[in-house]
Amino acid sequence: MKIKLPTVWRDKIHDIIYEADTPNGKLFDLVLLSLILLSVIFVMLESVRGLPETVYFILYIGEWVITIFFTIEYILRILTVKKPWNYVFSFYGIVDFLSTIPLYLSFILVGSNYLLTVRALRLLRVFRILKVTRYIGESNKLKIALLQSRAKILIFLFTVIIISIIAGTLMYLVEGPEHGFTNIPHSIYWCIVTLTTVGYGDISPGTPLGQFIASVIMILGYGIIAVPTGIVTAEMTKGKVKVDLNTQVCSNCNESKHRDDAKFCHKCGESLKVEN
Repeated sequence: MKIKLPTVWRDKIHDIIYEADTPNGKLFDLVLLSLILLSVIFVMLESVRGLPETVYFILYIGEWVITIFFTIEYILRILTVKKPWNYVFSFYGIVDFLSTIPLYLSFILVGSNYLLTVRALRLLRVFRILKVTRYIGESNKLKIALLQSRAKILIFLFTVIIISIIAGTLMYLVEGPEHGFTNIPHSIYWCIVTLTTVGYGDISPGTPLGQFIASVIMILGYGIIAVPTGIVTAEMTKGKVKVDLNTQVCSNCNESKHRDDAKFCHKCGESLKVEN
């Protein structure tokens, strides 16, 4: 049986839950963000040993109150759109579901309540909710630049993997098991750690030739770090891309990527509520 809210109620709840342009919508989302932060803090405190039992009980009750609130919110999000499956399988729909279910799973799976830290992902809404246009625009530009340069970045990563395999194999032949290079995969691990300038120090070359190769890999690592940054920067400066900052969500298909001057949803044609 399909549950259907009256149209007036559905539109009103949709404006509060989905829209970031209205005062009620912004207030609701700010309260939501506060609860998300509070929930993540509760989960972190719950993992700390040695606190009084009263504190753990308060944290447990508080977590259940927040979870019930999120459950009601998730159900209302489904009921207030005409095509609920579009929301359910969207990025935020999956995140909202994953952030609600862990506490219920704790009745079956011990320790699953710690998965509630996934709620931190919901904080990604903050830029849209606060309508910080500068950050929305810049984040969209970065996303476009990353998408446009993904082929170059993949080729670069593939090159790094090849270098790591060759250098790791070479170090295995030069150093051998007596210096900690017990096998080729272990040597490749050392090469990746050295190439990325992390340098744990759990393995180190002992021969002059091995130390020379390690020095070359370290110097190469500094150059490699700059390459992806340069690729993305080049894409960002190649041309000015107009970024739309419209935060309206279609009440029919749940589409949110609309042009600033849009009056209708570009996906399904549903009328958008344009603020004057």
